[in-house]
Amino acid sequence: MLWAAAAVVTLGFLIALEIAARHYGLPGPITTQVQEVVFAPKSGFLLYASMGLMMVVLTWRQRFIAAGAAIGIDITFSLVRWAADVKVTDGHPFGNGALWVMLGCAVIAVTRRTGQERVLLLKGVGLGLLLVAGRKTGDTWLLITSKTRPAVLDQYVATADHALGNPSWLVGRIVTATGPVGARFLDYVYTQLAVAAVIVALYQLRNVAVERRFPGHHLVRTFLVIGLLGPGIYMIYPVVGPIFAYGADGGHWAVANLWPDTPPPISAPHHMPFDEITPRNCMPSLHTAWATAIFIHSRKGPRILQFAGAFWLIATLGATLGFGYHYGADLVAGVVFTLTIEAALRSLERGWDRSGIQLVAYGATVFAALLVSYRYLSMEMAEHPWVFGPLLILAMTSVVYGYVRTTKLWEPKVGPARQPEPQPELV
Repeated sequence: MLWAAAAVVTLGFLIALEIAARHYGLPGPITTQVQEVVFAPKSGFLLYASMGLMMVVLTWRQRFIAAGAAIGIDITFSLVRWAADVKVTDGHPFGNGALWVMLGCAVIAVTRRTGQERVLLLKGVGLGLLLVAGRKTGDTWLLITSKTRPAVLDQYVATADHALGNPSWLVGRIVTATGPVGARFLDYVYTQLAVAAVIVALYQLRNVAVERRFPGHHLVRTFLVIGLLGPGIYMIYPVVGPIFAYGADGGHWAVANLWPDTPPPISAPHHMPFDEITPRNCMPSLHTAWATAIFIHSRKGPRILQFAGAFWLIATLGATLGFGYHYGADLVAGVVFTLTIEAALRSLERGWDRSGIQLVAYGATVFAALLVSYRYLSMEMAEHPWVFGPLLILAMTSVVYGYVRTTKLWEPKVGPARQPEPQPELV
């Protein structure tokens, strides 16, 4: 019943976004996903990563068959495009095969499976398709924010960011100094965040095929909830980012062309109008939120996975700031946002108790306080950076400490192994 209700809610949500996108004359998430059955997908890597998630419910023999079928379908599509002289100018020339395999597994689950095996296969397909649908719904949400929020709050966040030392301007100059090599490297890390999440999720779900059930909590749940709730904050707190509000990418809408060379002067902030194209997707930084979730869930993996999770978090922070996509205040809010969601999902899985309720309530309070302070105390924060800067870091650190301390108490206690008592020997 829970999965059925979730499926109905998800379908209704997708239909609502499709209608909203059509209202603005653009295809919605359902249309763009259906198009990728035939046309070149936007991200072939994401489709294959999604298929990899689905395959956690399959046996090794079935996985080889599914992977071979996906590759064979992609080769066929490439040959047809080559014969028809169709050039792939947008997206990737591969990935259709992975989508076809996932849809085929859904058909097999309905027509050839029964009972628990049908449910498990449908869960696997749903997990893979949800990751793809999350990307599509995100694109539609960004469109809606640009159309429905004509004024942005960048001046408030940029002013408050003086308390943190304007980190976007500092890291932006560092990335610029590294040249095209550093920029391309960070761009790859930034754009392939979902693939990194799939790698961690595959490790967490590695035993599903043997145990025939999913674990109570895993990274994909956190990833999807972040993507579901985050755009709602975008609507409440629209911000476009320093490269648009203070850089050349903003055109005549920008306050001035200051990023990344000259930090903005301290002056009374105001709402500022902006175009109907640029997404208002900064507050909080969801890339930071997702990278934080990857870091958290990689902690219980092998050493190489722990290093990878830490690397992806650091590189993502560098990219979000270095490309001018976010202010430092966005990142602080993103960390608190993730830890609060992660605490709520873990409490839901293990059963709510006092410690879980207190942690979630505290995280939500700190997150709300950050947004309010950025909006109404930005001038005070800029004028007294040595007071408010440490306070912002302390607020974020207190949530991190509370999460670590509370979740350690939730870990099952392992008692020491009993030592055998010495036995008398015959002399």
